[in-house]
Amino acid sequence: MWKKPVALLTALALGLSGFGFAVADAVAEGGKGPAWLDSARMAKQETDGTDWVHDGRTYSAQRYSPLTQINASNVNQLGITWYDELDTYRGVEATPLYADGVIYNTLPWNITMAYDARTGKRLWTYDPQVPREFGRYACCEPDARGLAMWKGKIIINTLDGRLIALDAATGKPVWTVQTFEHDMPYTITGAPRVFDGKVVVGNSGGDLGVRGFAAAYDAETGKKLWKFYLTPGDPAKGPDGEASDSVMAMAAKTWAGEWWKLGGGANPWDSISYDPKLNTVYIGTGNGSPLSWHYRSQSKGDNLFVCSIVAVDATTGKYKWHYQMVPEEDWDFTCTSSIVSADLKIKGRMRQVIMQAPKNGFYYVLDRKTGEFISAEKIAPVNWALGFDKKGRPIMNPAAHYGTDPVLVMPSAGGAHNWFPMGYSPRTKLAYLPTYEWGMVYARDPNYQAKPFRSNSGWGGYTGDALKKRIALQAEAAKMEKAFLTAWDPVAQKAVWKVPLPRHGNGGVMITGSDLVFEGTTKQTFAAFDARTGKILWEMPVQSAPVGGAITYMLDGVQYIAVNAGWGGGAAQVERGAGTELPRASARLLVFKLGGNVQLPPLKADEKIPDPPPVTANEATIARGAQLYAQTCQGCHGQQAIGGVRDLRKLTRAEHAKFNDIVLGGISKDKGMASFADLLKQDEVDAIHAYIIARANEDWGRSSESAAPH
Repeated sequence: MWKKPVALLTALALGLSGFGFAVADAVAEGGKGPAWLDSARMAKQETDGTDWVHDGRTYSAQRYSPLTQINASNVNQLGITWYDELDTYRGVEATPLYADGVIYNTLPWNITMAYDARTGKRLWTYDPQVPREFGRYACCEPDARGLAMWKGKIIINTLDGRLIALDAATGKPVWTVQTFEHDMPYTITGAPRVFDGKVVVGNSGGDLGVRGFAAAYDAETGKKLWKFYLTPGDPAKGPDGEASDSVMAMAAKTWAGEWWKLGGGANPWDSISYDPKLNTVYIGTGNGSPLSWHYRSQSKGDNLFVCSIVAVDATTGKYKWHYQMVPEEDWDFTCTSSIVSADLKIKGRMRQVIMQAPKNGFYYVLDRKTGEFISAEKIAPVNWALGFDKKGRPIMNPAAHYGTDPVLVMPSAGGAHNWFPMGYSPRTKLAYLPTYEWGMVYARDPNYQAKPFRSNSGWGGYTGDALKKRIALQAEAAKMEKAFLTAWDPVAQKAVWKVPLPRHGNGGVMITGSDLVFEGTTKQTFAAFDARTGKILWEMPVQSAPVGGAITYMLDGVQYIAVNAGWGGGAAQVERGAGTELPRASARLLVFKLGGNVQLPPLKADEKIPDPPPVTANEATIARGAQLYAQTCQGCHGQQAIGGVRDLRKLTRAEHAKFNDIVLGGISKDKGMASFADLLKQDEVDAIHAYIIARANEDWGRSSESAAPH
């Protein structure tokens, strides 16, 4: 295992501001104070839509509220009643929480705040002072997808792996625990979940090389309760002494080679669900590490528990069952999308099920007690699998396992459905989710070598004849590109309706008892659809694409809806990488009610693209820079230097002059661009800089010497 000395702050600043505000009217039932969620109050959520106290509202994660004040007859009167400027152009992906007159929200770098839900006045802000070097380990920006609540505490996890309980009334830390060591490039971007007093948290980092696990902590004290590894460790080191020990020998038989050197992956970077009656936690796992099955496991074995749902006992963390969506995972088909529980009548029999539509293009229905495969069907074009056998194992398409010759695989690594939250209505018996039809070209890099703390895909085909074939196949994929909001019947396993949307990255859904489906769209709107027909009933331009899930709550007899409008993350990187990014406002928390009449300010005009410096490096240096850029930079700045968090082709001459100070000196650390001096040497930085200059000239510069290898 590679070791990485990270300079962690031993005494982080509290980062508190805004103290002295009273949390007006924020008193829960029984006078116990704000955000006093316990098991009894959680049970009431099934029928009482007043609050939104859990990521998916209830343990079922259906994102369904029984509220009906806003309905098809009056939704066209919906308007903004207040909003808050969040002062970031990074993606804001969190689902807020609401209880007792207060909205709680969290932003990139895990900055967390509380608002008076009537007026939008900030009551407190907590900044955990995440070391900015951890931004480089976040695949798709330093996202935070949500927070949790328990007995007067707001619980957050941080990008650098801390789990922190904050006093809901003041924002002051109550306890803090570190959930992982820093010998591997772990991060956390998913929301923590509290299940009956236990905080369950996963982690990210499978693209860079880590060993995934989920762990549970006592919500009152932060004491670790159990830990479950999701890939086997180094056999020479023996058992881990954790809850997963009983199945690691079984899992190891499905691997080959020295997989443990890059950890194996399977990180549960988003969806984790729970059934209180079965006392079971369901963990959705991510891609393998490296991404290429050939380099990860010598093209051998299923690689448990990559791209699976693993069920464990909530009290002990002991293994119950697993179902693997993608054995031999080779395409970055993470299975971390929403895991939703429901009771469905299937073939005349009521079944307790969980449902998931991961990246791989299928909609799955499983028995949530036993893990039995009930059914799966395509929600988008798929060619990596040819169907399922009687036991529910996918029948693999051998042609989809790529070599050095590029092949087109459907869906793409962006997924037929990614992390954007899915929902389910017990009224319509339909699931609602954003879907995407596309393919991606895969090829293996014959010269790949594992590099710690960098992207470890093992993918290639970016030069010579392989590149020509890649470009032709990707043109085919582009022709099929389509995006939808889809209503899916999980019993009949078919689409009931589909509403076309312009591009990948449409937001998560929220459903109400008045048969409305709310979703943020890549038209930079927030919209309401008829849950039974898909008809658009209301749509408002909001100057950015709301990608996270919306919430609804009742306060003073008035129904409100709240959503973060902050375009970013992996889907935004796809858009930016295609050169089709739309002008947008910085992120905002938007709150709506019937009769709301607050207007948003106009968008700022686009700045002129600066002329780049002339190309002076030779072609060999530029080619080397392209390779180093792909390994080190493209996760944040886009493939071929197109788009990303900051489009480096658009650097000013002053920024070009400070390039070394930025990359090696870390002068932009406060913006998330920490020094790369521990990963890159001066000559490597020079090569990357030469590549960026060449790319800018290739696309719009005036240099006659442009020679970038595209």
